[in-house]
Amino acid sequence: MCIRDSSRAVQTIAAHRKGQSRLHESAQILNAALLIILLVSPLLSIVLVAAAPWFYPLLNPDPKVVAAGIPYFEVRIMATLFVGMNYAFRGYWNAIDRSRLYLTTLLVIHASNILLNYILIFGHFGAPAMGVTGAGLASAIAVALGTATYFFLALRHARPYGFLQKLPQRADIRNLISQSIPNGINDFSFLAGFTALYWVIGRVGTPELAAASVIMNITLIAVLPGQGFALAATSLVGQALGSGNTGLARIWVRDVGRLCLVTMGLIGLPMWAFPDYVLFPFIIDQQTLNLARLPLQIVGFTVTMEGLKMVLMHALIGAGDAHRVTRVALTTQWLFAIPLSYLIGPYLGFGLLGIWVVQELYRALQLTIYLRQWLNNRWADITF
Repeated sequence: MCIRDSSRAVQTIAAHRKGQSRLHESAQILNAALLIILLVSPLLSIVLVAAAPWFYPLLNPDPKVVAAGIPYFEVRIMATLFVGMNYAFRGYWNAIDRSRLYLTTLLVIHASNILLNYILIFGHFGAPAMGVTGAGLASAIAVALGTATYFFLALRHARPYGFLQKLPQRADIRNLISQSIPNGINDFSFLAGFTALYWVIGRVGTPELAAASVIMNITLIAVLPGQGFALAATSLVGQALGSGNTGLARIWVRDVGRLCLVTMGLIGLPMWAFPDYVLFPFIIDQQTLNLARLPLQIVGFTVTMEGLKMVLMHALIGAGDAHRVTRVALTTQWLFAIPLSYLIGPYLGFGLLGIWVVQELYRALQLTIYLRQWLNNRWADITF
């Protein structure tokens, strides 16, 4: 089980528990997630730290980057335990409609991260100046402080729901693993595909790679509200199905989808109407700006589609249909998007614009399949 993906699994199952009027035992799935993370993450950290000197130079062979990057990576990886637990807590608070507690912890993490980076990178307040390694240590400590905050809040607010009251049941562990594995494969595939896409664009040219990097970062920021709507859909669908009300689940997805479309449409407006103003703070070179302009306008038009796709995907996950979601993600990415991007971009010579058209077609294909899966109602028969 990927420790990061305990979040969606916990959210799905805990939301079902709340819908079943079993809020008093909803935190038992959180207990199961924390136990699995406690057992798995130390071993994972040791393996990754041991492998760092081997694989890190493959990412960037520059000796200076390797010398600075490996210690940073090792420090961050040692905080894997806290990262995994934080994701589990996040999923639980979202599931039971207590996302305010998640926001409170985020503020603690980011505020402490900024302060600790200032102290440990530059050596203020008597601390040694640790540079890049200090940045990694600061982030690791901030994440650990977030975990401590989550435990404090859970002891105050989740004890009546079974938090740390008893060991998790086998059924909870089995359900958690069943939901987490496909989510973990999905996320790993997405990140691997992201890396592969960078490689494909790099075969076109360095200016294209620079332009793509900026567009991707802008897109990742632009879709954050869509991710928020998607997380809401996960909880609302889970709660509705837990109560046995499939009609309410459909209504929630319809309403969340409409709100997402309007919001994402407003976010995309400046990208297609005023692309140069959006790109200007990040790109100075005129050639790179020219390469990025039209792909960003395409993103501006299609960001609504991406938001709706995320809502439908997470609605299916909230219904417990993570396995079908993962199959769709794997097949569309590796049998369609990546090979076709290589064919259209570097091989046939259509460049960055051709690659970006393929990427939007890939998202449209995923949206169509997820919509069809939602409309066929097979998700309504999944139980926990």
